[in-house]
Amino acid sequence: MSNSLSSRPTLGQFSSIVCFKSVITGMEEALGEKATAISLITAGRARGKDLVKSLGLSGSTEDLAVISAKLNEAVGANGTHLTAIDKIVQDGDAIKVYCSETICSAGEPEGSSRKCTFTLGAVWGALAEVTGKKLRGTQTESVLRGGTHDVFEFTPVE
Repeated sequence: MSNSLSSRPTLGQFSSIVCFKSVITGMEEALGEKATAISLITAGRARGKDLVKSLGLSGSTEDLAVISAKLNEAVGANGTHLTAIDKIVQDGDAIKVYCSETICSAGEPEGSSRKCTFTLGAVWGALAEVTGKKLRGTQTESVLRGGTHDVFEFTPVE
């Protein structure tokens, strides 16, 4: 994906959450919830891997706090506005990523069953590229269901 804004000199590179959410609900209507989730996670993983490559973090040996800060800079308020990555921590063999203001949760009512598919995928792809490991990812907490963050947990696949 090009960073050139020449084709949108007035509007720039950002679109609205409303439009993004319309893509998701339209896909769910056409493909079903499960196929849409698989598609969005896969698209997110590709985006996350490409992002890490562009940042020069592939196979990085930097600690998780530094990686968290660099990823947040790229996808948070100073980047693409996908989500704020508040912290990444090691918990045994799992890596937990704490996100806030996730695009997938935006505008959803309290108690919604909506999952953060694209965002989960993007973080998943980024961490797989950083660590060089095959990972399994799941969303373990949601701001929509009482959590303080949308939390994604990644464990190595052996």
